[in-house]
Amino acid sequence: MVISTREWGLPGGAQGAERLHVRAWAPAQGEPDRLVVLVHGYGEHVGRYDYPAGFLCTRGAVCYGLDHRGHGRSSGERVLVEDIDGLVEDVHRVVTQARSAYRSLPLVLVGHSLGGLIAARYVQTHPEQVAGLVLSAPVLGRWTAVEELLEAAEIPDAPIDPATLSREESVGADYTADELVWHGPFKRRTLEAIRAGLADASAAGRVRDIPLLWLHGSADALVPLEGTLQGVLSLAGPDTSARVFPGARHEVFNETNRDEVLAEVARFAGRVAPARGGTPAG
Repeated sequence: MVISTREWGLPGGAQGAERLHVRAWAPAQGEPDRLVVLVHGYGEHVGRYDYPAGFLCTRGAVCYGLDHRGHGRSSGERVLVEDIDGLVEDVHRVVTQARSAYRSLPLVLVGHSLGGLIAARYVQTHPEQVAGLVLSAPVLGRWTAVEELLEAAEIPDAPIDPATLSREESVGADYTADELVWHGPFKRRTLEAIRAGLADASAAGRVRDIPLLWLHGSADALVPLEGTLQGVLSLAGPDTSARVFPGARHEVFNETNRDEVLAEVARFAGRVAPARGGTPAG
């Protein structure tokens, strides 16, 4: 299947002062059955999601995503996050624009890592918009790295070790060579915003009416499984499923078994947002 892509700018941030870089993927022919919005993680950009988006497009989706402010091709001070809910509202701007083209399609939100926290907060604040939520190695519950870094008198210049991303060596090499990826230290204000966002997500409680799929690698050293578990349990409603992939590292969408992972996402999306004829995708 041929997948077409397009990119454009969208006002975002406080009073629309920033310029958000948005990307969309769609089948070149035929009509999609569901809308998927991809929410990327800290320090990266949505251009790294070409393969997941293309995979989901072949299974009935049209996909949208943005570079968060301060990330990728979007404007703003690099990797500065003032507050998580501000990023949530930027995602809502993209959802609103996608709705202008695909008004009636059910929405499945897919958030990875810090994007998992953003996606969870989106569902907590805009539940009427979402048919299903997919969380990939989400920053939820307790992320000890945040507390450890905030306790330091000076944030160490310790970029993410690319070897922690995937067992596929090319993933780490591509990440290291990617000029749109942030390779410097965390900023204290960003860490404070993440800590506050984690507290907000915990306090807001369950998303009872939204089906949830949680995906995680058992060997994730960046966002350990154990810390995320309590966050997912505080969020999960009655329609919740989880899949832990043995040996997989942080980026399960870029792992050696990525097609298996993405097939799980496609099955979930097909169930919660079925094709127009009523037949789930898979």
